Amino acid sequence: MRFYLISFLFLISLNVQSIFDFQVNSDISNWYVVVDGVMGGKSTGNFQLNEDGHAVFTGTISLENNGGFSSVRYDMEKMEISDDKTVSIRLKGDGKNYQFRVKNNDQDYFSYIAEFTTNGEWQEVEINLKDMYPSFRGRKLDKPNFNHSHIDEVTFLIANKKNEEFQLLIDKIELK
Repeated sequence: MRFYLISFLFLISLNVQSIFDFQVNSDISNWYVVVDGVMGGKSTGNFQLNEDGHAVFTGTISLENNGGFSSVRYDMEKMEISDDKTVSIRLKGDGKNYQFRVKNNDQDYFSYIAEFTTNGEWQEVEINLKDMYPSFRGRKLDKPNFNHSHIDEVTFLIANKKNEEFQLLIDKIELK
């Protein structure tokens, strides 16, 4: 019976692909912050590892000068994926709403988006890739939902249309 349980757990682990697993010594040099300053806004963002090895995305959203967003992007190597994958993110937020975004080609002008709400505790957010819709600058595009065989970039973004401070801790991002 023990052999079957171990075999079953091994088969489950084969179906999990790690996008990023944050650790104390993780190299986060391919993660970069993009804020509304690119359009004249005054929001801020910071991304670093804490002493526990979790990524910490913090900052302040300002609506001044038509601003209102802060994001952190991971410029990753192209990752091949199979059909009907789910992104699983272990994180701890501050009770605010965030967006998780993916691109199948980092040169595309648009991203595929899913919104989620944090609850102030560690939680696992599950997002079906096929449910992610295409959007550009806050507008949903008249294109199909995500239906590609790879991803090339992931992003966390906050843009709740109000002045606020934020903090999002991220432990790991996986495809299941």
